[in-house]
Amino acid sequence: MQIGSEKNAVDLNGVRVMPAVLGPEEQAAIVADIRQVCAQAPLMRLETARGKKMSVRMTAAGQFGWVSDPRGYRYQGHHPAGMPWPPIPETVLAVWRALSGTERQPECCLVNFYGEGARLGLHQDRDEADLTQPVLSISLGDEGLFRVGGLERGGSTRSVWLRSGDVVVLEGAGRLAYHGVDRIRFGSSRLLPQGGRLNLTLRVVT
Repeated sequence: MQIGSEKNAVDLNGVRVMPAVLGPEEQAAIVADIRQVCAQAPLMRLETARGKKMSVRMTAAGQFGWVSDPRGYRYQGHHPAGMPWPPIPETVLAVWRALSGTERQPECCLVNFYGEGARLGLHQDRDEADLTQPVLSISLGDEGLFRVGGLERGGSTRSVWLRSGDVVVLEGAGRLAYHGVDRIRFGSSRLLPQGGRLNLTLRVVT
């Protein structure tokens, strides 16, 4: 797999944003593999701890998947429907090895699908045991307005449009930055025939 240079990386409140590091062929190969993941572990709309349905549909690959329901937020070793999570595709692991900067391998690839009108509010990724390990995020399909804040809720934020093939790494000072996706430009990409945005986030859980 050919992975482009990160020389044009942008620092967004300590979060590393790398534009256009995945070309069209690499993006298409990952999408094909993620379709297989979704066939084995279907996308679902999870509930928050307060009982509200999320607008983003999710599934996962790897040893663990992240789930949310009225009992709270957590990682678990199987899909809520009972089946095991599929393995993380090699096309996705190649991106992690090239850009994460860590020797550890990811134990979870969270798959988020944003349909028209979907969004994800500001949050921290802090359910992992070792917060020194990075979180790597791959954007595929429609553009998403990515917003990053500081280490505390509230205060100023900065935003950038993430396009298909962009990769983001939360690490170091930015590992616990609040971040979210305010909206997508539905239909801005032809990668997914029916439109929408796929976001893959890779994490070390244990």
